[in-house]
Amino acid sequence: MDVTVGRVLFSEEEIRNKAKEVAEQINEDYKGESLYLVGTLRGALVWMADIMKNITLDTEIDFIVASSYQGTDSTGVVTVKKDIEGDVTGKNVLIIEDIVDTGFTLSKLLEYFRGRGAKSVEICSMLSKPSRRKVDIDPKYNGFVIDDMFVIGYGLDYEQKFRNLPFVGIAELK
Repeated sequence: MDVTVGRVLFSEEEIRNKAKEVAEQINEDYKGESLYLVGTLRGALVWMADIMKNITLDTEIDFIVASSYQGTDSTGVVTVKKDIEGDVTGKNVLIIEDIVDTGFTLSKLLEYFRGRGAKSVEICSMLSKPSRRKVDIDPKYNGFVIDDMFVIGYGLDYEQKFRNLPFVGIAELK
């Protein structure tokens, strides 16, 4: 299958402005508290950087690799391939995600961090596709809601390609 970039869905400027807006809400909600940001690799890296630059709170960062996907389809079985290095006991964990699709992975991660003694666990997602949800999950902080379409860029990939695009575009499959 060949993939090309269709139209641009969100420009770099739109995404950065949204990240600033979302981070301002996070700053307000966690005023006087500290945060433990957990980025989901690899897709959330670019969005996480934009969010972090706008957070004014005491913040630690870490990364996790967890997935329920094989290719472009969710298997429904979530595996943690790389765990965080720090201890989340008693901390406010904010999972930074590129896109919430079926919700399987994030449902597992919420349970995972709560089970490790986190004080609170919330989700901050760049994109959300509610029409694809298989589990009842809704990110507290969300950049954009999109329809059921395959998107690439700004960390999102197709077979590890297109992550470096400075925008989110619609993938055209040929």
